[in-house]
Order: sequence, then C-alpha cells, then structure tokens
Amino acid sequence: MDQIFSSFAAFSSVLKEATGPDLKAHAAAVARNVQLTKPPAALGRLEELAIWYGSWRATAQPAITAPLIVVFAGNHGVTAQGVSAFPAEVTAQMVGNFHAGGAAINQLAKTFGARLAVYALELERPTLDFTNAPAMSEEETLAALKIGWDAVDPNCDLLVVGEMGIGNTTSAAAIAHALYGGLAQDWTGRGTGVNDQSLAHKTKVVADAVTLHMANAPSPLQILGRLGGRELAAMAGAMAYARVNHIPVILDGFICTAAACVLQAVSSSALDHVIAGHVSDEGAHRALLVRLGKTPLLDLGLRLGEASGGALAIGILQAAVNCHSGMATFDQAGVSGAG
Repeated sequence: MDQIFSSFAAFSSVLKEATGPDLKAHAAAVARNVQLTKPPAALGRLEELAIWYGSWRATAQPAITAPLIVVFAGNHGVTAQGVSAFPAEVTAQMVGNFHAGGAAINQLAKTFGARLAVYALELERPTLDFTNAPAMSEEETLAALKIGWDAVDPNCDLLVVGEMGIGNTTSAAAIAHALYGGLAQDWTGRGTGVNDQSLAHKTKVVADAVTLHMANAPSPLQILGRLGGRELAAMAGAMAYARVNHIPVILDGFICTAAACVLQAVSSSALDHVIAGHVSDEGAHRALLVRLGKTPLLDLGLRLGEASGGALAIGILQAAVNCHSGMATFDQAGVSGAG
C-alpha cells in the first residue's frame, strides 16, 4: 500500500483506476424507490441521495450506521505575511478544544451519532511561506496525503473531513486560483474576518504566489504541494481513500472543497462519491461548487470550517437513507399505487 505514496504519479494512477458505484444496486434502489408509499418524486432530492448512497454501498436498502468525521490541523508559513486576523498559535489551541469536547464540531458529531477523530499535523513545524518557496516538497505532500488516507476507518460508511489551520483560506484561495485561473480577487475572501485593507493585501499575496509557482505548468498535486498545507493534503488523501473504497463523502466548506478540487483535476471521476454538504459564507465557495458540479444541501451562512457544515448535512443524508430503506412499499402497506 505504501507504493501508492511513492510519487505523485503513483497516487494519481490509483485515483484514476478507482472503480465506480455498483450499477446493479443503483438499478435496484431506483426500482424500490418507485414502489414506496409516496407519489413519484415526492421526497425530492432525498430520493436521489438515497439511491446515490446505496449505489456506492452496493445495496438497494442501505443504512448509515458508522459515520466518521475527521478533522486535520496544520500551520502555514504564509501567516508571516499577515493574512489572518488570528495568530498561528490558535491552531494548536483549537485542537486542544476539539480534544476537550468544547468545539462546535464536537456537538454536531454527537448530534448525528458520528465518531470524531482529530489529527494535528506537525503544528510546531509550519509549511514554508509559499510567497518565497513551495509550501511543501513532494515528499512532504505525499506524507500528508498518506496521513489522510490512513486516518479513514475502513469500517465507516460515511465520511466527513474538515480542517483547522490559521492561514488556510489563503492557501485554499491560491489553489483555486492556480487550478481555475481568473483573478486572485475571484477566489480570495475574508477568512477569519480580515478588514478591507488586509483583504487587499491577502489578495495580492495569493496573486503573487500563484504567479511564482505556476511558471512551469505544475500538475494538480504539485499545486497542492506548492500552495497547500498539510491539512489540505490530508483531506485530499482521506477523500481519495474513500473513493477507492466506495465510502460516500460529504464535503465541508471552502477549504475542504479546494482540496477536493485537486482530486477532480487529477481525475474527472474522483469526486463521484462526494456530495456537497453546504455552501459557506466564504466568498468563493459557491464558485468552487459550480466548478465541481455539486449542488449544496444547505445554505446557512456558515463559515466556521472544522467539518461543521458537512457534519450538519449528515442528518439530511440519514433522513434520505432511512426513508428509502424503512418506508413500506405499496404492496407491503396494502395501499393502492398510482396506476
């Protein structure tokens, strides 16, 4: 298995060769949906979600019994450029809060019966300031991808990944700008709440970094290494593991989605097992979801990160699956179906 992380090429090959959903299960789930005691399409997107989920779990009557939320934390050298309203030490402090059970994600995990795991990635050794040098080497990027890959419990049946890292909206904006072009201001938002002057500075940092690192047409994984952070790479690794092992994923916010975009750039089918949990209030998140063709389940003005929006959407998917698998058919209920 370690061979997957011997090079970017090896990792990309595994992602490109990943198999798709179970077509027989998909057809059986579609057939079951027609027989349930409701008018056709009366449950709207809940019906689509349940069929999608069942096809990835290879069953027409799925159940979500072991949802997993994994939060990765990393520190960024680019914070030396004054791109955040908070100091870098907040990352470690928030990790402590996660472990103590005091954060929003702890409450959301309990609400939906999800197990929460938290990984702090070398917080004492931030990535390099990517305005001067690549944030990570290929070896460091691969190591972070592997941490994410290994963090996913193979027995989980739903995955939500999230992050904590002061400075990581700058990193995510730079990745989005590098992947999709346009102007730096198209992708750069206020993050932790910087003022107008700081936002203008942050936007220039993103623009200058992308100009520096796109000079020789890097691959998507090289972009992740040069402009990303360990927590972004770990999220990508976790989502890749889930893709290979047919574990459905709910996307969180802007930073998580930027990490997912790297996988999509490697393989057009890399995110077929993924739905968007929500659209955040961080400016460019909606634009990223449009690029991925993902319609968010929720729009509540969230911009916290730490997997909070994705975790909240677990309840929507649970409702969809429970209705699909638990409802009676017309025959079972003795109800006359539409004819």
